[in-house]
Amino acid sequence: MNNILITGSEGFIARNLIAELKNQGNLNIFEYSRETGQELLDHYCKTADFVFHLAGINRPKDKSEFMDGNYGFLSILLNTLKKYQNNCPIMISSSVQAQYNNDYGISKKACEKLLLEYSEETGSKVFLYRLPNVFGKWCKPNYNSAIATFCYNIAHDFSITVNDPDVVMNLVYIDDLVEELVLILVNNKNLKGDYVSVPVTYTVTLGAIVEMIYSFRKSRETQSIPDMSDALTKKLYSTYLSYLPEDQFSYHLKMNKDQRGSFTEFIKTPDRGQVSVNISRPGITKGNHWHHTKTEKFLVVSGKGVIRFKKINSDKIIEYFVSGENLEVVDIPVGYTHNIQNLSNDSDMITIMWANEQLNPEKPDTFFLEVK
Repeated sequence: MNNILITGSEGFIARNLIAELKNQGNLNIFEYSRETGQELLDHYCKTADFVFHLAGINRPKDKSEFMDGNYGFLSILLNTLKKYQNNCPIMISSSVQAQYNNDYGISKKACEKLLLEYSEETGSKVFLYRLPNVFGKWCKPNYNSAIATFCYNIAHDFSITVNDPDVVMNLVYIDDLVEELVLILVNNKNLKGDYVSVPVTYTVTLGAIVEMIYSFRKSRETQSIPDMSDALTKKLYSTYLSYLPEDQFSYHLKMNKDQRGSFTEFIKTPDRGQVSVNISRPGITKGNHWHHTKTEKFLVVSGKGVIRFKKINSDKIIEYFVSGENLEVVDIPVGYTHNIQNLSNDSDMITIMWANEQLNPEKPDTFFLEVK
């Protein structure tokens, strides 16, 4: 597509769509907002090859603005396209509220009817999306999105109100929606009936969403990571992080320090173990223990050292020399006592350590035995 017209260009969905279209090299994008004049709209409608109609009114001061802002502007848009006999394809973001008898829904239903009549009259291909709740980055909080409001308020330590935690929400993630919209630019969509739907949606209770968002906030304290194998959790976590206060992107970790250096737990997971950062002072040896079931991976990222192994019932010592200049992962098998020594005389050695389980003080599975 050469020329792409996007109405409501300053809105949540449009901003994400515009960013992705530019990522893919579509640079001739006509961005139309409330501040854009009629003269530019004429130019856009005359030369557009595709229209994404994302503009709309959903929080007016007066209910009459629903029809004026939604149906009224769509009428202007379609009449301008007809004025220049431009029968390019049009996508419109309607709402599931079009099924209901409220002022917003009535205006959206009227827009759908108008667009279908326009398609019948002009032969223009139309893509009608009745969108459920869309969530993701750049959505305005405390406006018309519960997800944005909860993420923003919880991230900023503000209170939230949940009237009914059992309310079921149908959700679409912004990146899934944008991917769908980019696809229809190449017309690889076989319409069935009058409406198109985003193939990836989620159904979840309001209470479950709130519980997840609070767990994201607490995860900093526990060094935990949410279950990223669950698609909704992954997308909701990404959304939550986008609402963090700008002075709170970072958080401190507890460094367990002694004369040998330090040991700091970084990330803990219930099913993938934990990651820690170990700093060894010059000449220091750490470890001299073995495990029954716990396995580890060591990766020296700065400095130089040696990792020594010995089967607990053997005198044979195995050595692996490691360095931050040549990144190499060393597996620590069970049944081998092991240690790691900083071979530098003047600089610290930094090692990233992964263990297949979180540290359990009541059952550490760690037994002292020197490697000698």
